[in-house]
Amino acid sequence: MVTSDTHIPKRSRDLPHSLWTAISLADVVVHAGDWVDVALLDLLETRSRRLVAVYGNNDHGALRERLPEVARAELEGVRFAVVHETGDAKGREPRCAARFPDADVLVFGHSHIPWDTTAPSGLRLLNPGSPTDRRRQPHGTYVTAVADAGRLRDVVFHAVPPRR
Repeated sequence: MVTSDTHIPKRSRDLPHSLWTAISLADVVVHAGDWVDVALLDLLETRSRRLVAVYGNNDHGALRERLPEVARAELEGVRFAVVHETGDAKGREPRCAARFPDADVLVFGHSHIPWDTTAPSGLRLLNPGSPTDRRRQPHGTYVTAVADAGRLRDVVFHAVPPRR
């Protein structure tokens, strides 16, 4: 399960119910930064089987003390790198392929815009969007995927229902 830019409690008091359900079902939760409050990190550490996470540009204090700028993990033969910011969309694929030559998948955030592309090098770039701050998107989003035998498959962007 992949998420980013949760901005709790500034954009929402809590994560959407559907995201908490996905977290409870996931073997691994990946968070690409902009938590804002360390309380959410504490909750995710408690409720996740395994958490791979980084801090974002809106994260300070304890979040920067506890989380790295870049995280790496190998999951079922897929080499992941996680970072919050990758810079402008123009030229993103070659720039990230050069920065992360040893990764198969780069998870990133910051823009709140869902993104799924593959660089000519084969690096897959994946931004789950934001579940709580959709910005110019029609709805909030998060991603589920399966790492299996060295491949990332069943990548699904889930729309977050609007709060009532």
